[in-house]
Amino acid sequence: MNHTEKAVNTFSQGFNCSQSVFSAFSDELGIDEKAAKKIGGCFGSGMRCGEVCGAVTGALMVIGLKYGHCNAEDTKAKAETNEKTLEMLNAFKAENGSILCRDLLEYDLSKPEELILIREKSLFTTICPKMVASAVDILDKKLDEWEE
Repeated sequence: MNHTEKAVNTFSQGFNCSQSVFSAFSDELGIDEKAAKKIGGCFGSGMRCGEVCGAVTGALMVIGLKYGHCNAEDTKAKAETNEKTLEMLNAFKAENGSILCRDLLEYDLSKPEELILIREKSLFTTICPKMVASAVDILDKKLDEWEE
């Protein structure tokens, strides 16, 4: 099963977008899948506020774990990770029009009346799996580029 299939399958089981994207890469990153799901647990639905899409946040967690710096003096790794972050954000925005959950869903889930509409229109099951797949596909392409 490839990353996209794994992430979309995880999402269909009831995990949020961030958990689904981040945990799809857990094996390669050397992190337990259960731990990845726990870490990603608070970032779904734009941190429940309609902010940055959780699928994007999950992808950024992958980038951070793979390339991020852990020594304050390592300014080169910090700069490279920042560059990769912007590449991911820009690619997702170019493909989907926005990185914000409320823009992607066209409703703000932080507003109770709009959350009702999101659920009535089944947007979590129609739009969100597409965003999960998009984030993973973009991330896979970027990871291949960065490894060349």
